[in-house]
Amino acid sequence: MTAGSPVRVIVTGEVGCGKTQACAAAAARLQDLGWDVAGILSPAVWNGERKVGINALDLRSGNVRCLAKRAIAGDHTQGPATPGWRFDVETIALCNSLLSAANDCDLLVVDELGPMEFESGGGLVRGMQALDDGRFRLAMVVVRPRLLQAAQQRWPGAEVLVVDGLAQIPARVEQVLDLAGTLKPFRPRDCDAGLRPSGEPRS
Repeated sequence: MTAGSPVRVIVTGEVGCGKTQACAAAAARLQDLGWDVAGILSPAVWNGERKVGINALDLRSGNVRCLAKRAIAGDHTQGPATPGWRFDVETIALCNSLLSAANDCDLLVVDELGPMEFESGGGLVRGMQALDDGRFRLAMVVVRPRLLQAAQQRWPGAEVLVVDGLAQIPARVEQVLDLAGTLKPFRPRDCDAGLRPSGEPRS
């Protein structure tokens, strides 16, 4: 890493290990320090112990929309899908618009990049472009372990942060803050227009 170059952190770990929570906690800490934080978090929606949906949270505005719902047998709705999930086309488009506008921020969060992005050219593709462009001081991108090699090939030199469980989140957040402490923030900017609020996914 050269002085002044953007730093990318690949956050990886198995399903349910706390990747999104780690990104959210780091983003909150850096916002408290005056950093301009932009990007998308994808927190799960739960019905009891069952994960029934995925939301998209715009970190600049705090607005939330439904990103995906559990696929239902016999549902032939058109749109992006992965095994077990059906994604909302309008929310994906809005997220991509926000990621395209996330220029010159201090922290960029892209949660997450999966098979749709790496293998199909769909999903949050503007997040990949924003990470390529490097118009940030620090970026956190969530990637599943099976796609880690592809992410490292695309962004050589990126730091890798492995989250193995919720108990590790505080330590991983401190690692991010240590990295952030070596970087000079951009000048704060006004928040851009964000996601329009939407109802929770149906349980």
